Amino acid sequence: MSEVLGHLHPDYRPIALLSDKKRIEWIRTERWVGFPKAAGVVERLQTLLDYPKRPRMPCLLIYGRSGMGKSMAIAKFVREHPAVFDKQEGSTAMPVVAFQMPKEPLEEDFYDQLLAAVGLSFRQALGKREASRLSMRMLKELGTRILIVDEMNNMLAGTSRQQRLFLNLIRFITNELSMPIVCAGTPEAHRALLFDQHLADRFDAIELTPWRNDESFALLLRSLASTRPLREPSDLEGGAVRKRLMQLSEGITGRVFRLVEEAAIAAIKSGRERIDEDAFADDALVPPLASMQRAGRARRELFSA
Repeated sequence: MSEVLGHLHPDYRPIALLSDKKRIEWIRTERWVGFPKAAGVVERLQTLLDYPKRPRMPCLLIYGRSGMGKSMAIAKFVREHPAVFDKQEGSTAMPVVAFQMPKEPLEEDFYDQLLAAVGLSFRQALGKREASRLSMRMLKELGTRILIVDEMNNMLAGTSRQQRLFLNLIRFITNELSMPIVCAGTPEAHRALLFDQHLADRFDAIELTPWRNDESFALLLRSLASTRPLREPSDLEGGAVRKRLMQLSEGITGRVFRLVEEAAIAAIKSGRERIDEDAFADDALVPPLASMQRAGRARRELFSA
């Protein structure tokens, strides 16, 4: 074991001295990893939060393949701006309200999700007009400055008429409250928003694209290596390991994290205490996600044809 654990970031060296069980629990706990793509999303969200009110507020669409880090960045931003209760005033401020798009683009379901996100739920469904009025009043009373709707691609589950009505609802909220709205989802979310070109013109767009085997990917792997509490230096950014991770993950952030997580746990259990090329040589050592298995079969069929 390296005496000073110099291969790790100083904040993570004490974790490397914990028991195997504690280290494995720590690795399996989801936490923020500040790679540039996700950090850029958080920075853009902060810009919108600080934006002064005006009649036509800017909005934002964050989209990319599942697993690229959209929800992780949003969760990070929400944690940085939690609801705050003022004991003297007896009131709560909730600058950021975030929730998932309902399974279908139904106005009543949307308001149910919104009201649940601010801490209100009802056994009996409210009428659309009553739900709308209550939602607008709550957002004003809470001092909400930005509304985030994840899984926007669910809008495509509705009919063309439902989609148009839902986009009108988004426009109504941002106009009524002079509030930025952030929509997030898969590339289908981008297609959904284009149903209304006038509304789409209000939205800036950030696409989280899959990683390529370049210096940016090497920097991500270097960051992961320096924050995994292993007691020996890992070689994640070396050419062979980097290429193998790219093949297995297809550049999807969530898959990269999952593979490194499983390899780190295997390194602890085996006593090797490091991740290198051998860690990814055996498919049984790092059980791939179902999506990786499908991609692997497709590649094998292509080359065997």
